Amino acid sequence: MFKKIPALAAILAALAAPLAQAEEGPLLVRVRALHLDSANKDSTGLGLSINNKTFPEVDFSYFFAPNIAAELILTYPQKHKLYANGSEIGSLKHLPPTLTLQYHLNPTGVVRPYIGAGLNYTNFSSVEFAPEVQAALKPSIKRSSWGLAWQIGADVEITQGTYLNFDLKQVNLGTTVYSAGASAGKFKVNPTLASVGLGWRF
Repeated sequence: MFKKIPALAAILAALAAPLAQAEEGPLLVRVRALHLDSANKDSTGLGLSINNKTFPEVDFSYFFAPNIAAELILTYPQKHKLYANGSEIGSLKHLPPTLTLQYHLNPTGVVRPYIGAGLNYTNFSSVEFAPEVQAALKPSIKRSSWGLAWQIGADVEITQGTYLNFDLKQVNLGTTVYSAGASAGKFKVNPTLASVGLGWRF
């Protein structure tokens, strides 16, 4: 009987090895290319809009449970041209970190879809207007924005711990526009954010 123990232990170890390899850590890091498509909703009467653009972003997801994760999306300040009725009148930068709480529908499958909701904070900086616009209107904007965010997406397993990611977000993002210190209306960017990238689970 005792002579069989080493052989039995070896068999159990061999069976347990794939299970150990299948275990995933709680941290998922993704690098994505993100396209911002602005809704450009303006109530000032100036026909304000910003240009759409594609830029890199990185996000960190922490899994509190197999189905539940929190995702923090980060990038560097993005510069946009500002238009009024199609004519360029200035530029600005925005930094839009977003935090969402996600529910993952199939957390151990090859295809792992998820839905999420959370909060976006955007800081506007380097706001500049053309000299003639500055002289005529003395414009300025509110430098911060808080808004809700929604998302759907999926991680597709390529190899153990490596994933192809597809993600779509809608964000409430806007600012108050002022002329000579008086409110002139609201400019709502409210972008749709479509992204694709790679993720690594640790």
